[in-house]
Amino acid sequence: MTAPAVREVVPRALDGQRLDRVVALVTGRSRSEAAELVDGGAVLVDGRPVTARTHRVAEGETLEITVPDAPAPAGPAPDPAVPVPVVYEDADLVVVDKPAGLVVHPGAGRAEGTLVNGLLARYPEIAGVGQPDRPGIVHRLDRGTSGLLLVARTPRAHEALVRLLAGRQVERRYRTLVWGTPSSATGVIDAPIGRSPRDRTRMAVTVTGKPARTRYEVVRTYHDPVEVSELVCHLETGRTHQIRVHLGSIGHRVVGDRRYGGDRQSLPLDRPFLHAEHLALDHPVTGERLAFTSPLPEDLAAVLARLR
Repeated sequence: MTAPAVREVVPRALDGQRLDRVVALVTGRSRSEAAELVDGGAVLVDGRPVTARTHRVAEGETLEITVPDAPAPAGPAPDPAVPVPVVYEDADLVVVDKPAGLVVHPGAGRAEGTLVNGLLARYPEIAGVGQPDRPGIVHRLDRGTSGLLLVARTPRAHEALVRLLAGRQVERRYRTLVWGTPSSATGVIDAPIGRSPRDRTRMAVTVTGKPARTRYEVVRTYHDPVEVSELVCHLETGRTHQIRVHLGSIGHRVVGDRRYGGDRQSLPLDRPFLHAEHLALDHPVTGERLAFTSPLPEDLAAVLARLR
């Protein structure tokens, strides 16, 4: 496919200039790309094709340049080697129990080996669902977070799931372990989250951030060998690193969370203690109530077994 032809009358300032240079200036392409357009007969001068790069244009001549559309960026490739632990599937959606360490979709620094690559191998139809670089994805889990994740298989399911999430109609419950003991056994953290002004790779509570709400409940506390608390958290919004940032903002960092200061040798863990254990929603097409639960993974259960 090609874009509509670019038409330009040669101004006095470009009188006598080489054709390839003028084409580059007019189209914004590089000099080599402009030369290829000339070579390929894509440039007309007063209605005549001119294929000589060194042709000198004259003031008042009309250039007509047919510029091909830029190729669409290639989407993620299917990769059957990536495991996709499916909890539920039907014609419209899939629920995956994502293991810790698996990135959800390609992005900066990770072009392959993601959950999306595995999903495309198993469900090729999702290639045209949602955003091209993250097909089927309606919400994310951080690389170090394990647990339940929704995936849309059809455009109508994607649109409906995005709407349900935005309307806070999807129940998402997480299990976590934090340092110390919250002063209140239950609470709501209502604080906006945005990019940290000090480190743009981190998120923080900031007045310029997006609204974010997390409800939490202390399940039990431990005092030996360290003082930590097991919490259940309910997301009312879905901001990046929301639970980790919110709990850190009240002085209780997530155990094992190296990025936000929760990694300590007194209770070593090579990823944040954070697991998406429960997901419930009305089916986006049939309206049937769906609910799913994921047991705590072995690495997190082993940490709890050490505590008293």
